Amino acid sequence: MSLISITRFHANPADAEQVQDRHAALVTEIRATLPGLTEARLGRLDDETWVGIWRWDSAASLQAARQAAPGTAAATEAFALVRDVTAEDVEVLAEL
Repeated sequence: MSLISITRFHANPADAEQVQDRHAALVTEIRATLPGLTEARLGRLDDETWVGIWRWDSAASLQAARQAAPGTAAATEAFALVRDVTAEDVEVLAEL
């Protein structure tokens, strides 16, 4: 069963371009080193509030990424720009 991970965070509006660039670099690194990330999106609710929406093929893939990613340069650089990070995982039960 696939999962959707929703990560909310805040960032300085002056860092908007860097947030996008570093998100893209993080997605690229995760896809190059770990299986299972099938979709990745980044959106903004307002000038400071962002949402990352990543779809995983399984809970095991998400868990493996959460264990491996924090030690990577891309994750360190991406999370250096953000604060107040929260994450929720949604199990996909139906796609209509």
